[in-house]
Amino acid sequence: MAQQPEADLSSLLERLKAAQRELLLTAAKGATLPSDGTLRKLSDLEGAIAATEALIQEEHDR
Repeated sequence: MAQQPEADLSSLLERLKAAQRELLLTAAKGATLPSDGTLRKLSDLEGAIAATEALIQEEHDR
């Protein structure tokens, strides 16, 4: 029964990682430092990724 939440969380994790990757690649193309907003978004995504990974682990340990 825990399979569905894990699958949903894994799907979310992949979307978060893809969004972070795209943002990083876009920022890397610029000649200057990324904007504060971009840096904040990257940080927010990193936090969401970590939280999602922790929840996946919790679900797995159940």
